[in-house]
Amino acid sequence: MYSQFGLFIDGGWTPGTQTAEVISPVTEKPLGAVPMATAEDTKAALDAAARALPRLREMGGFARADALHRAADEMIRRSDEAAAMITAETGKPIAQAGREWVLSCEQFRWFAEEARRIYGRVIDSRVPGGRFEVTREPVGIVGAFTAWNFPAALPARKLAPALAAGCPVVLRPSSQTPGVAMVMVDCLRAAGLPDGAVNLVVGATATTYAPIMADSRVRKVSLTGSTRIGQQMIRDAAETVKKVSMELGGNAPLIVYDDADLDAALDLTVPTKFANAGQVCVTPDRIFVHDSLHDAFVQGFVARTAGIKLGDGLDPDTGMGPLINGGRLSEIESIVADAVRGGATLAHGGQRPAHLNSGFFFEPTVLTDVTDDMKVFAGENFGPIAAITRFSTEDEVIHRANASDMGLSAYAFTRSPDRARRMVAALKAGMVGINSFALAASEAPFGGTNHSGMGREGGIEGIEDYLDTKLAQLVF
Repeated sequence: MYSQFGLFIDGGWTPGTQTAEVISPVTEKPLGAVPMATAEDTKAALDAAARALPRLREMGGFARADALHRAADEMIRRSDEAAAMITAETGKPIAQAGREWVLSCEQFRWFAEEARRIYGRVIDSRVPGGRFEVTREPVGIVGAFTAWNFPAALPARKLAPALAAGCPVVLRPSSQTPGVAMVMVDCLRAAGLPDGAVNLVVGATATTYAPIMADSRVRKVSLTGSTRIGQQMIRDAAETVKKVSMELGGNAPLIVYDDADLDAALDLTVPTKFANAGQVCVTPDRIFVHDSLHDAFVQGFVARTAGIKLGDGLDPDTGMGPLINGGRLSEIESIVADAVRGGATLAHGGQRPAHLNSGFFFEPTVLTDVTDDMKVFAGENFGPIAAITRFSTEDEVIHRANASDMGLSAYAFTRSPDRARRMVAALKAGMVGINSFALAASEAPFGGTNHSGMGREGGIEGIEDYLDTKLAQLVF
């Protein structure tokens, strides 16, 4: 499955000297063996990136834009291959995998155009005959680290802005889902970028992460991962004063007010909550429903959840696939058991499905009577668990919704424009959705606050972290 790819260093694929198996979350059997980088491989990738930096910068924004558009063209041509790879490695339904690849293509389209719009400015000087010129330059080599849950979208969010800005990249995707990153990098290879502009290494912390973080030539690192890993990366980046951008964990509140459109709220919330088996950082983890709608909301939520078919994501009728691995499955079982012991009501699901004999499957689960101190509410559960509780007043629910160290996303359903504006202002999150969960778009800045990270991916803001600002005073 991975034999046509490998490690990508200095413009070419190499098989490496070591391999590790990638396990299917559906069958629990190997999908294939992926090459694992040694420390020397990572050093070679960094050296290649250093050689590519002046060539990539000299291309100019218009030439880089053309290359990124060619890459997007190639990605569209290979859409079926990429979607199948995503589903094989993650287990997510093929329709979700296809949408993820489309969103990834859009990142390259968007940032291709942003490459043409890296503007400077001129400022009047106090010195007679002088002026200030402000220009933007590529920050340098970028180390990009991505998680397994969106194995195409996450690399695209880092590769596209970095290359648009003129920064070569050493990408380390998750070793659990490396295949679609390889397809993406191969599309970039076909686009005609300079050798070394993009490099891909897969491997252990000691052989990939450590060399990248220790190398002073790497001027920026970007991570999508857990808050714990992000905290360590920030500490490690301080040694060589690298710029950092972090898209970390979430624990999103969803508030359903008494004036909400109940059917619309349910029709949007159920598929969003169980997309990718709940393994989504912006998924609604804590669902607060007004007393007047609570019982009807729970009834409708359970009815819709019962209609979700579990199975292999390659089956077009599958509504939800497995969790990524056995460790995640055990953790979800523990979170549900903790809630039930604490007095929560198991309204639906809550166990491994009896009809599936293999795979890391867990039923889509609905818990009610949840309290704020339960593990399922207090932290990111990152699984197919809808945790529902009641609230009575707006002041109460805002206080409870904001009682988290996380600040990635938050949501509310209401028909009131005034209340919607109050929610946007009051909720502590980098992104707020009102009557919508559609936050991830190439044209919009994606990211959080507090323990959910720093920096933004997407939108005109997405390229900023890949650029340095230079001021020149010219006097003639």
